[in-house]
Parts: sequence; structure tokens; C-alpha cells
Amino acid sequence: MFISQIRVVNFRGFKDETDFEFNEGINVLIGPNNSGKSNVFMALSLLFDLNTSKRLNIDDFNKNTTIEELKKSPPKIQISALIKESEKEGLYSDDLVTVSTWLTKLEKPYEARLTYEFYLPEKEYKDYLDTLSKISSVKIEDYWRTIKNNFIKKYAYKIYAGDPEHKTVVDSDSLKKFDFQFLDAIRDVNRDLFTGRNTLLKEVLDFFMDYDIKNHKEKTDEQKTKEIKQKKDTFSVKASELIQSLHQRMEEGKEQMLQYAKRTGASFGNVTPNFEGDILDTELYSALKLIVEHETGIRLPATHNGLGYNNLIFISLLLAKMQKDASGDYLGGNSKIFPILAIEEPEAHLDPSMQYKFLKFLKENHQKEVRQVFITTHSPNITAAVGLDDIIVMNPYTDGTLTVGYPGKLFDSSKEDKASKAYVERFLDVTKSDMLFAKGIILVEGIAEQLLMSIFAERTGNDLEDNHIAVINVGGRYFDHFLKLFDSQRKYAINKKVVCITDADPMRKEKSNGKYQKCYPFEIGIDTEKYEYQSTSNVLLEKYREENKHPNIMCFGQDAGSGKTFEYDLILSNPYCEILINENLSNAEEIASLMSANKEGKPVEEMLSILGDNGEENNRIRNGIRGNDWGDEEKKKHIIAARYLNSVDKGINAMEICHKLKEQDSEFVVPEYIKKAVEWICK
Repeated sequence: MFISQIRVVNFRGFKDETDFEFNEGINVLIGPNNSGKSNVFMALSLLFDLNTSKRLNIDDFNKNTTIEELKKSPPKIQISALIKESEKEGLYSDDLVTVSTWLTKLEKPYEARLTYEFYLPEKEYKDYLDTLSKISSVKIEDYWRTIKNNFIKKYAYKIYAGDPEHKTVVDSDSLKKFDFQFLDAIRDVNRDLFTGRNTLLKEVLDFFMDYDIKNHKEKTDEQKTKEIKQKKDTFSVKASELIQSLHQRMEEGKEQMLQYAKRTGASFGNVTPNFEGDILDTELYSALKLIVEHETGIRLPATHNGLGYNNLIFISLLLAKMQKDASGDYLGGNSKIFPILAIEEPEAHLDPSMQYKFLKFLKENHQKEVRQVFITTHSPNITAAVGLDDIIVMNPYTDGTLTVGYPGKLFDSSKEDKASKAYVERFLDVTKSDMLFAKGIILVEGIAEQLLMSIFAERTGNDLEDNHIAVINVGGRYFDHFLKLFDSQRKYAINKKVVCITDADPMRKEKSNGKYQKCYPFEIGIDTEKYEYQSTSNVLLEKYREENKHPNIMCFGQDAGSGKTFEYDLILSNPYCEILINENLSNAEEIASLMSANKEGKPVEEMLSILGDNGEENNRIRNGIRGNDWGDEEKKKHIIAARYLNSVDKGINAMEICHKLKEQDSEFVVPEYIKKAVEWICK
């Protein structure tokens, strides 16, 4: 079995019915701060953790309500878990026996339900309604204060098995079969660990003591018991020898110590104080302490470790304890059936590589000790270690509503969706999985746009960091794969604003050949007898360009018929801006001369003469400009733009431009389509 879903109503940040769907194995919850990730863990603990107090307080209610709603009925919290049969589960498994009285669906795969309610008993309703009806205040805080002062102490809780309408209270013995272990984000493992006096370490030591005998496959239980007893007896004999040695060493001193008992009157009636004792093997656990031994032979206490290593050691011991608690041979009928591990922010104190390795371990080995794992994280390294199917994205809005996205479920079994899912999973490495954490996303085609977008946003009066906008370079025109993740018109989508900034890339093809190739904007339509033309080859621009055509996705690019690429449009918007020229730009002097000639009003032909004599592209620029009927001013800008495009090393050039824009207060103009994209994503 596995926890397939929890439904939360009116609990903390969740007002309306909010469902969370879970996988059998690893479940990684991500989202910004205050999106409710920790509250999901609290909801799980209210159902499955016997050590969690089931009584709540006034601040555990969702306060996003109205006075009318509070006057109508007392607020109630409800948390419900749906438990489903696993695919590999046997017909008469311990799982089924454990939840047999919780079943809501008998046929395979069976379903069971557990429901927690925190409510005001019906006998208190009249008093509640009368009291709140007498409040005339228009401040909702006054109503909550009245509930806190007069009624919260009268609230009760129940955990119901099966259909909650039947009000069947769950059997506590069944609940004890669940082992809910929770590690919160603020943990002090140095305090909770590293000596044999610690309960966790002591339990683990006791379970794994004589493990070679306990875990022997060929020995009978009787043989195991006999051999362990022999070891205990041997230990007892040696311990007695130690105690006797202490007595011998104390013989003379004891007389001196005990003389005070005689002198104070503590010895009377032939009763004399003395010393005796024995040592059990379990009592010596407290003498053990965890150390770290280096290859050099140097030994140091584990407390000298960094917090990251100690966190991993603590979690490993916790997993060992869960293995012990699930052992039927060791605990008999008291053993746990369903161990659950919940970890808040496992990245705490761990470097990126350790985060990745730890999550890989959990994903590959969790079934040995833990049936289901729940993790909250802000770390792209954690999400990189798991697949899309394991990730749950919580996306809150300023109005208090929350959407929950399941990226793995967005792709169906079609060949196209399978290819998209595989592409996205390969792509979401450590840096690029930032898109899952951001409030909004700008998808770009290349490294140049990615490097410059933040400084461009500043030039338009916006700040991408303040607005939690991630700029993701998808390395080409592969937006469709990623847009499936965020398309709010698809079920399970991650509903956040997404902008695609893409190139128009005009194309032409020879009518006799039939294969489109890129061309310059000024070449469009100059030879219709030989070529067919497309002023833009970008389907996304047609699909998502108009505002309100899609609720959360828009696409921005250069104007059809005049634009080509990002670098090309930089010049069209800044035909005199020498800040775009740097030493890493090939033909830098030639481009500087073209800018100067344009600024001085030189004619088109003189600017064309500045182009180098050789080279197929330069000749193509000349022929295209001469064959075009645009005005001279427009032609001049396109001459520089075309030459610039053929001279730029995109990544290095972008870094140089970014550096100069940060240092210099130049009159640089952000291309209009980028300005519009930034303003839309930030508003």
C-alpha cells in the first residue's frame, strides 16, 4: 500500500479543498517560501505520527474567511488520506490486514481512508452562534479572538477510519503500525547524537548487536537464541571479573570511606554499607561514542565533523532505527508495517554534490528501510537527482490561492509527449531546474540572451531577481517541450507565467530545390521568380504573440519582415552604439567604421564599400541591400546589423556588453520586443 493522496481543508494556508497526489516511493515538494510545504508535513503527522499532539490552536485555522462564514458555522479543520493498494502487493498482505477496517473500496486495487477532524462538538453550536451573533464589530480579528477565548478549549479531535460520514473512530493499534519519522529543517544533530546515552543510538546498537547471528539465513531461531545467550553469558563472566578487580583495588580505601558511616550512625542493627554490582552488555552502550577514523589512523569525535556530514550520519542512523522498528523477528507483533520518512530541506549544511548523492541513495534504496519518502526542498541539486515523476510543485498566488503541479503527469503516452518528457528530464540538470522554483520564467534560445536579460530588465526599470524571474537558456528553438510543463490549460500543469523570447529567422528556398534556408530580412521578396520566402519561420510567434491569447504564456520576437536574430536586433535598435563593439568581436574596426559612416550620414553605397572585398556573405549583403526598395536609413542599419551578426562570438560578446552596460551610463536602447517581454513577465 501507499499514501496516494491527502486532502486538506481549512488548515493553515489551505482554505478550500486542496489535494496532494503522491507516488509510492520518493515525493519531492518544491515551491517558494510560505507556499505550504511544511504544512503538508504537519498534515501527514496529524494522521500518522502518534507522537504529534492532535490538539490544534486558533492559528492552525485558515484565516482567509469572512465574518459571515464565521457567524454561519464554527470553523473546522479536516485532513484526509487516501491509501491505495500497491501493484506488487499480495492478496493477504500485512498491509491489507492493517487497513482492513479503513477500506472504502473492496475490489482490487483496494482503497482505504483515514480522516482527521478538529471541530466544535454539536452541543456547543447554539452557544457559539449566539455569542458570535452578538458581536457588532466589522473587524474579523474580533471574531477570531472570541473563538480563541471562549471556544477553542471546547474543540475536540477525532481520527476516523473509512468513510468519515460513518464516524468510525480508528483503532489505535492499527495506527501504531505506521512509523512516521520527521526531520525538520531546524535540527541540531550534534545535540541528538553521538553518545551511547542517546536513545536513537542505543536502540540501533541493541538491534545490530550480534547481527551476524541474527541475520544468518541457515540458522534456526532456536540456534540464534542459544548462540546470543552464550555470548551474553561470556560477557557476564568477563564483566564479573572486572567488578571483582574493582573490589580488590578498593579494599583498603573502602574501609576509610565507610568509617564515616559508622561515625554518623548510618551503621546500626548489624547493617553495614558496602558495594556490589554487575554490568550488562546493554549498559555499556553508554561508554561508546561515535568517532571518525581517517586513513592516517587519526581518530576524532564525530562532533568535530562539519554539520553536513553529521546530518548524513544522523539520517543513516535513523534509517537503521526504522529497519529495527520494522523487524518482526525483533519486535514481534509490535513491529511497524509502514515506515514513512519526511525530511525538510535535506540540503541543510550539504554541498551540491552531497545533496545529489544523498537523494540518489534515497531514490535507489529507500524500499529497504522506508516505504514512502517525503521531502521539501529549495535546492535544484535535489530535484536534479530525481525524475519528473517524483516532483510536486506548489505555486502560491498573492490572493492566497494555491495550485499544485505534477510535471511527471503532464506527459501522456503519445510518442510526441514521451519524447518531450525525455528531453525535459535530460535538460533539467542542476542549473536549469531553477525554472521549477521561480515565480516566472523567461525562456531564451541562447547564451547571449541569458547573460544580458537581467541588465536589460534593469534598463527598462524592472528587476528580475526582485520579481523571482528565472532566465533559462534552452539552447535552441525547443520551447514546445518546456511549455507543456507550464501550460495552465493542461491538467497537472505548473501554473506560472512564462515568456519565450525567440528569433524571427526569415527563410527562403529555391523553388526548384524545395529546402528552406535562413536569409536576411532585406532579401525577402527581391527575387520572387527564383525564391519562395517566409518573413518569419517561428510558429510560436504566431501562436502566443497576442496578449490574452493564452492565460499564462506569451512569446515575443523581432518584427516579421525586419527582424532576424537577437544580435541583429541589437544593432537595429542601437545603430550608433559603440558599446556593442569589443576586442573579441571579429571585424571590430570595420563595424566601428560602418557605425561612424552611418552617424555621419554617409550614403548607402559608401557604407557598402566599407565591407571587405572578399567573402560570400559580404557579397550577399551588397546584393540584397541593392535589390531592396527600403529607404536609405533603414538599409544602413541593416548593413551594420548583418555585418555584426557575422562577426560576433555570442557568449564572449554578451559578457563584454553586460560588463560595459553595468559600468557605463550609455544611451543603449533595449530592443522593443525584449522590453515588452520583461514588462509583461514582471507586471
